Amino acid sequence: MPLKTIKKETQDALTLEWVLHVKNYRLNLDKKHCVGCQICTLACPKEAIKTAKQPKTQGEKAKKAKVDIDLAKCNFCGICDLLCPYGAIKVTLNGEHMLSVVEKESFPELIRDIQVDASKYPAGSRECEEACPLDLITVTRATPEGKAVKDVSSLSQKEKAGLQIKIDVDKEHCPCCRICEFKCPDGVFRVRKFLNGKIKIDQEKCPEGCKDCLDVCPVTDALYLSEDGKKVHVNEMFCVYCGACKLVCPVEEALELKRTKIRHTPVKSGAWNKALERLASPMEISKELKAKGSVRVRESVEKLLARKRE
Repeated sequence: MPLKTIKKETQDALTLEWVLHVKNYRLNLDKKHCVGCQICTLACPKEAIKTAKQPKTQGEKAKKAKVDIDLAKCNFCGICDLLCPYGAIKVTLNGEHMLSVVEKESFPELIRDIQVDASKYPAGSRECEEACPLDLITVTRATPEGKAVKDVSSLSQKEKAGLQIKIDVDKEHCPCCRICEFKCPDGVFRVRKFLNGKIKIDQEKCPEGCKDCLDVCPVTDALYLSEDGKKVHVNEMFCVYCGACKLVCPVEEALELKRTKIRHTPVKSGAWNKALERLASPMEISKELKAKGSVRVRESVEKLLARKRE
């Protein structure tokens, strides 16, 4: 048992701690990055995380769902850390980001596949800086001598052409919505989603004039209002299927969301299968289990052939 347990909540963060003789476990939920999407709640094997819809005053915008963690149930396994699409949760041991479920290969990490080619970005452009709805892209410009350049408007075309462009992406917090790929100059970004799925709004059940889902959606172009402002529609090109919208929807079954594919690193344990049951559709579970079965069969055949060769 821990010598001391600590739970502290501020406006910006929720922090849990176990203090032992030689070990200190800490879980930090960064509320600035959390969007209230419920994925951590679905993934938690101890049911320690609850995501609750917040009340809304008439005339106000909807608020993102509130996340709370039961310190008595949490064992600091780090599964919530691994699966948060927005990198809002971090679990550390003695100050280091070390997760035993990853080291033991019992749980996977999401694959954030983001390719950047800064050579295709015009020096005078501001499109990439302004593209990301979460402000995760930073573009820096420097002369061949390494001097930083903030304002390129006064430079000649020759001087602009000689600038060195560097594009940094905060991948830890990126949900891979692909907006940058479409709003930046062609070829600068190539992004693959790690969550794929289907989302549908039943226009008959959706209350006219309601914008709750739109209010909390962290990806600006994934949901949009019709021209008459009466109904919300979906742009699946940019949806990351996090589910923040579904949690605040006031009408049951007005918004349908399913996750059909999760791109992740290889995993060997059955613990992931249980989490997958809660996160994705039965079809996705079936596909993954079949794929794992094929791998196991191939490995068995390879071992048998190796023994025969010996």
